[in-house]
Amino acid sequence: MEILNVSNVNKRFGGLKALDEVNLSVEQGHVHAIIGPNGAGKSTLLNCFVGRLIPDSGSVTFLGKDLIGAKPHEINQIGVSRVFQTPEIFGDLTLLDNIMIPTLAKRDGAFSLNAWARVDGLGEIRDKALHMLEDVGLAEKKGMIADSLSRGDKRRLELAMCLVQDPKLLLLDEPTAGMSRADTNNTIDLLKRIGERGITKIVIEHDMHVVFSLASKISVLAQGTVIAEGKPEDIKGDPRVQEAYLGGAHV
Repeated sequence: MEILNVSNVNKRFGGLKALDEVNLSVEQGHVHAIIGPNGAGKSTLLNCFVGRLIPDSGSVTFLGKDLIGAKPHEINQIGVSRVFQTPEIFGDLTLLDNIMIPTLAKRDGAFSLNAWARVDGLGEIRDKALHMLEDVGLAEKKGMIADSLSRGDKRRLELAMCLVQDPKLLLLDEPTAGMSRADTNNTIDLLKRIGERGITKIVIEHDMHVVFSLASKISVLAQGTVIAEGKPEDIKGDPRVQEAYLGGAHV
């Protein structure tokens, strides 16, 4: 079953054509990787999925619902969550508070720190947040301030903030950027466990070890255009990909 359909999407910034007739079909429950050189249009495309950018033309639909023109919080409410290149967390709050806030925002559509003490059902929300921290291996650090975490743990926290909202589609923009190899492997393992829940994932990533460890399908962008698409084993040997992205070296 198709969960996301992207049809003939174009986006210009002045004289620069960032996206040129992009077409994608993402199947439910799969991991779909989008790779390509810097400046290929990968993050621009992701921003069109979450309402941060509006394409000049074309369509983006999620489970048959048109996303063009919808605001980011509206897209989040219908089941799309995003992990950013640099983890976006509440650095001066505890890990537990970081998980409780998106839980409340998902339930109520908005959340204000000033209204924290007046929230109904706080105990149930706290229990859900604690369970999520256990799932990502951060339960013992629940009372720590988020800014004190390592980069790998910050990524785990951000993933937990997304997962606690029960997304149907999870967008990951370079989820292992800046990580050590150990943290990268731990993140791969975590994302594989997330996959067992049936959550569809779109992954933008430069680390081919991560891509080939996770993806069931890969789309390759170059200069805003999809130049190749297929299973990982097909992409590895595609001469267009070797030329445009992988430097002519076999991987």
